[in-house]
Amino acid sequence: MNGTTRPVLVVGSGPTGLLLAGDLAAAGVPVTVVEKRPREISNLSRAFVLHARSLEQLDARGLADGLEAVGRPLDRFRLFGRLTLDLAALPSRFKHVLVIPQYEVERALLRRAEEAGARLRYETEVTGLAQDADGVTVEVRAAGGRTERLRAAYVVGTDGMRSAVREAIGVPFPGRPVIRSVLLADVRLAEEPGSLLTADAARDAFAFLAPFGDGYHRVVCWQRGRSVPDGRPPGLAEIKEITRLALGRDFGMHDARWTSRFHSDERQAPVYRVGRVFLAGDAAHVHTPAGGQGMNTGLQDAANLSWKLAAVVQGHAPQALLDTYQAERHPVGRSVLRSSGGIVRLVTARPPWAPAARAVATAVLRHAGPVRRAVTGRVTGVGYAYRAPRGAHRLTGRRVPDVALAGGGRLYEALRGGRFVLIAPRAYEVRGGREGRLAAVRWASGRRTTVLVRPDGYVAWAAEAADAESVEAALAAHVG
Repeated sequence: MNGTTRPVLVVGSGPTGLLLAGDLAAAGVPVTVVEKRPREISNLSRAFVLHARSLEQLDARGLADGLEAVGRPLDRFRLFGRLTLDLAALPSRFKHVLVIPQYEVERALLRRAEEAGARLRYETEVTGLAQDADGVTVEVRAAGGRTERLRAAYVVGTDGMRSAVREAIGVPFPGRPVIRSVLLADVRLAEEPGSLLTADAARDAFAFLAPFGDGYHRVVCWQRGRSVPDGRPPGLAEIKEITRLALGRDFGMHDARWTSRFHSDERQAPVYRVGRVFLAGDAAHVHTPAGGQGMNTGLQDAANLSWKLAAVVQGHAPQALLDTYQAERHPVGRSVLRSSGGIVRLVTARPPWAPAARAVATAVLRHAGPVRRAVTGRVTGVGYAYRAPRGAHRLTGRRVPDVALAGGGRLYEALRGGRFVLIAPRAYEVRGGREGRLAAVRWASGRRTTVLVRPDGYVAWAAEAADAESVEAALAAHVG
């Protein structure tokens, strides 16, 4: 690839990078992914849940049903004994979280990306980057120590918290550690917990258990006052002791295949774009694992950026469209930092305030409907909307649920292929060279609103009783 220009180079092959690469390749944009790790996907998962909004995005790519068959759905999640998030009323086809290891998600996304034509290069580490008006030159060290220069029109760094791309473009990563000396282990259990996900806090300790599905469980635990350097791996006896403090028992943990100790940071890059280089996923924001929002937020970053890059690369949209990535996703990243940090602070609150704080949170979530809906909307991702231009229709920027369409179809099936979808009260003929990039469908109901849905499932434009001229103007502005 030395000396060859690719439209897009993605650095990092985690879920964020793979979804992005798969979208670009499916849209016909040549894309290469470089990854410093070897090809093997590790079974040492960091993430364990897919939330409703991520499942919707995966449904729009034909992947959700396969992952649902592998994972285990959970429609309510209990914390602190009585604090429960009930997801049964979510305005989504997926009224649950899906408990599934990250490596299963990566496998599905990798298979899709490669089948669509994305090229993946493993054991290839970024060592430098420089950009000019026409593109980006990326220096890499390949297997065997060979150095190369790769050329791309655009580069996306999805290479994690210690992002080489972010460092190369000089973007700071302000923030701080929130909780130290957190212990992780993958263990077998002599007795199964009473619920699919188990979490509680008591007596200055916190513990969380989640199944892999292969006989092992991930345990994450923490105890106030234990401050041990990250480089010192914990023993199983220490993990069992803290779990007993938090949960009342250790479930007969044995046969640990992996243990680790880490600290959890809250950090966010002030900008997600510098010229032709973008940041997404953990390269742009990291936060505590509370709420299971890390992998999910990165997937949403990728879904937002991929169709915009494809449209610009293929000449269907102006460069200014790429500026909306920062405008739309940076506020969401900031909100996730606040919500996940709030959960951790509630978990680790010092006695005697901890029981009172958890009791108040429980009461609010039980009895205050708007607050409960706001919390579940933020955690699951379905509650986020993007800011609309002044004077726009009230639906503009909002996520569209999986509505029924005339003929028995549904929206997220129509979105497959990275297309815009025009939902109208009457038939509309797609023309003007937009075939393949736009699907025109009708409501299954008698609704009179005309809605143009972006490839990521958010409303680009809407109008009541729209005439043909206004529809054509909206398509010209948004689809190209």
